[in-house]
Amino acid sequence: MPERPYVIDTLISAKSIAARIEELGRDIRTEFADTDKLIVVGLLRGSFVFIADLVRELDLPVEVDFLEASSYGDGMETSREVRILKDLRGAIEGRDVLVVEDIVDTGFTLAHVTRLLLSRKPAKLRTIALLDKPSRREVDIRADWIGFEIPDEFVVGYGIDFAQRNRNLPFIGKVRFTDA
Repeated sequence: MPERPYVIDTLISAKSIAARIEELGRDIRTEFADTDKLIVVGLLRGSFVFIADLVRELDLPVEVDFLEASSYGDGMETSREVRILKDLRGAIEGRDVLVVEDIVDTGFTLAHVTRLLLSRKPAKLRTIALLDKPSRREVDIRADWIGFEIPDEFVVGYGIDFAQRNRNLPFIGKVRFTDA
């Protein structure tokens, strides 16, 4: 894919992200206070930075697992076809589960993953997304916890990529193409 020139403007600072994750951690600790073990399921690849910071805020017995689902490839638009590229290693039946998503856009991925995991009969299943773009929603789903609601902008950073670039930025930035 030929790369269009772009710049990244800060949308959410690293400091704001850290403060919000601390708040979310408190809410999740309260929700799962009685759990014997919380299975935190990160949706790869975009959630890996978020999940690392989030689990450090959870003073709970935590097990981390990952599921990789794809509906984007290297593009900027969803294909609306969700494929599971990597499944969980462990069973979740009868367990408390928290699904961690980087961004809820159209909602197809979160809806598909939620249905899949609910079919495995967890005791409790909750969802959290760092970012939410409700203006793009095509499926009736909302995460139980949202870090930030954002406008319909293409964003990168804090684990979120554009064609496998910019995941390492410590902030969330919006992509602005400079060839327009």
